[in-house]
Amino acid sequence: MTAASSKQIRALHDLLKLAEVSLLECKVCFEKYSQQQTRRPRNLTCGHVLCSACVSSLARPALECPFCRRACNPSQTSDCLPLLNLRDILSRVASDPISSDATGKAEGSLVTLSPSGFSLNFSFGGWGLLVNPTGMAVCPKLGCVAVVQDGKRRIKLFSMTGAYIQQFGEKRDSSNSVRYPLDVAVTSDGYLVVTDAGDRSVKLFDVKGRCKLVVRETFCLPWGVDVSPQNEILVSDTEAGALWLLKTDLRKEEVKRSQRVLSSLCQPRGVAVCPATGAVAVIEHLSTGGTRVKLFNSHMALMGQMDSLGFGLLLPSEIHVSGVAFGRGGNILVTDVQNGAVLSLGTAGDFPSVRSLVTHGLCYPIAVKWLENESLVVLDSGDHSVKIFAGY
Repeated sequence: MTAASSKQIRALHDLLKLAEVSLLECKVCFEKYSQQQTRRPRNLTCGHVLCSACVSSLARPALECPFCRRACNPSQTSDCLPLLNLRDILSRVASDPISSDATGKAEGSLVTLSPSGFSLNFSFGGWGLLVNPTGMAVCPKLGCVAVVQDGKRRIKLFSMTGAYIQQFGEKRDSSNSVRYPLDVAVTSDGYLVVTDAGDRSVKLFDVKGRCKLVVRETFCLPWGVDVSPQNEILVSDTEAGALWLLKTDLRKEEVKRSQRVLSSLCQPRGVAVCPATGAVAVIEHLSTGGTRVKLFNSHMALMGQMDSLGFGLLLPSEIHVSGVAFGRGGNILVTDVQNGAVLSLGTAGDFPSVRSLVTHGLCYPIAVKWLENESLVVLDSGDHSVKIFAGY
């Protein structure tokens, strides 16, 4: 390593430390922000940011911003997603072995993924129409794309061509409101399933925005959600390290079955079910800052797994998996926020067989869905938009 490289590395570490002190710690308690519920950064209505624990403690008897003294209703606070995303990015950079010349790569060489097989067709949304989107579902039966986000109304529906249809799910103190949605799925009979971290629940809505069922007291922190071929709901619980299966009867508005089908997972978030085989893919977030994709069969037996280190042996660049779905023939699709890409990991039979699908036109992709017309729908949280990619 040259003297110039060592100087650049020291400067990068100094910059990371400065960002950590200036941006990534609460200025009331001076604790670092994290994904832990009490340490999540919260936006006040005045624009300042505190950790969730300080918001709770300062709310007695009434919440007032400690910096500008503006009154704020605790129910109007929201998670500061840009800081959470920045924390994830910087934690990966800080844990990256920067002395990469030991790997045999030439100094200054540019690491990129291979050319993609999809091109951007069109996009919709954008800042204002979507605000910090966190999850997406596609319902071909209803001809719509559902997105959960941090705007005034948390759930928005768009046509498959991007035309706005409607929005609902305001953030209120009522039990059927949507406080902080993380993911969304659509049942075979057209109901929207939303995981709400605000009150740690799973909520089901019809397409008109009427809340039909709320499932509470089962979860520590529900995150990812998908629906099985049997119309059963799978929910990942990131704090409990578990995967739950829910069977509901919406005519009677009740839960018929609630079962923990997987445990001992490491901070599971994204989850996807293969419509053809019932296989399940789960994204784990590791304490090292990396991610791991686990593949299970329909009986929840482990079929294979691959973490960031393993992917690094197959690819010229480290990847950080943020979203997962199944495509044609049971192909496992993942979004990679490290490179702004969408990858195929192959089927259960040849997992992991990595192939790049989209390598351009994405900022911070967090969810992907496959359409029967061989298109990909990608939710890009980086520029608050939904993007449609067509194969060529």
